[in-house]
Amino acid sequence: MSFRLLLFDYRINNGPESSLSNYIFGHRYQREIYFSKLLNNYFQGYNLNFSNSLFSSYIDWFHSFNSRLIIGVLLFVTSIFIYLVFSNYYFKSKKIEYQFGELLCSVFPTVILLVQIVPSLSLLYYYGLINIDRQVSVKVTGHQWYWSYEVGDIPGLEFDSYIKSLDQLNYGDPRLLEVDNRCVIPIDTNIRFYAIRGVLRILRYNFPVIGVFYGQCSEICGANHSFIPIALEVTLFDSFKS
Repeated sequence: MSFRLLLFDYRINNGPESSLSNYIFGHRYQREIYFSKLLNNYFQGYNLNFSNSLFSSYIDWFHSFNSRLIIGVLLFVTSIFIYLVFSNYYFKSKKIEYQFGELLCSVFPTVILLVQIVPSLSLLYYYGLINIDRQVSVKVTGHQWYWSYEVGDIPGLEFDSYIKSLDQLNYGDPRLLEVDNRCVIPIDTNIRFYAIRGVLRILRYNFPVIGVFYGQCSEICGANHSFIPIALEVTLFDSFKS
């Protein structure tokens, strides 16, 4: 049994674990991500990119950055070839070696590689923090018609989560998504989820905003499996401790 969460990121995590990556990417990238997340929130239900995590947003930025860089190099080289083909400028020399030209052909690609190395290493650094640094561990066990949650850092905190029937729903509760016991986790905390389904699977995430996130079982592998919702409530750390 597997599950899928509908998650929304609205801003860059400004915690200490991402200070280096935020410094490298800069404030312009933060504004771009914020604007893109607003668009994704507006077009909720009409695209497949609204559940991207923070790390995938960094990967998307890195892909766009490399694409702009490659297009710039292509336009520069193409313009030089066009100029040499259609211009009347001729250069004639008896020199066999052109050290300055060879130097440019060596320095220019090196500079391009250095420009790509900086954000690439920052992504590796951030990915390592995701895998190592975590504050809360949650073990999720999928049963036939419900989920069981166990917070590993708080001894004895175990509970089951069932779907709410129609007569139990309050005004404004989503149908087939609301549960009787939500999984409550703190904001701006590295969460590690252990999904038990015969094979252990691990999901790491950081929730940067307060809210309630809903999801459903993505595998229709049995009776009533389509009615097994997931509800995660993200709250302040003080409220989580209380």
